Amino acid sequence: MLYFMLKSKIHQAHITKNDLNYEGSITIDRELMKIAKIVPYEMVHVYNISNGERFSTYTMPGEPGEICLNGAAARKGQVGDSIIIAAYTLMEEELIEGYKPIIISVDKGNAIERVSFGED
Repeated sequence: MLYFMLKSKIHQAHITKNDLNYEGSITIDRELMKIAKIVPYEMVHVYNISNGERFSTYTMPGEPGEICLNGAAARKGQVGDSIIIAAYTLMEEELIEGYKPIIISVDKGNAIERVSFGED
């Protein structure tokens, strides 16, 4: 049996830009993507802590500190809003025991404060 598990989470990122006229997606600091093991065009779920909105979209790599909601997603948050970006993976049951996702905590400028494994 396969289970849908949290692969990684970028916690309390802050939206730096909205681009309603772009075709879609969320642009994320490429270094954050690398550490979170999120690849370009991968589906992520975005949870807006500031307004309660939740949506899924795909990723695009961005500049240092950049978190930009693009296209229709731009209507789901404003510059300065705090969000969680979560990526999920399918996992075989025998791999679940002891598994811990990557958790990246960032500051208000989206610089990494801490990287941990699981919700320690």
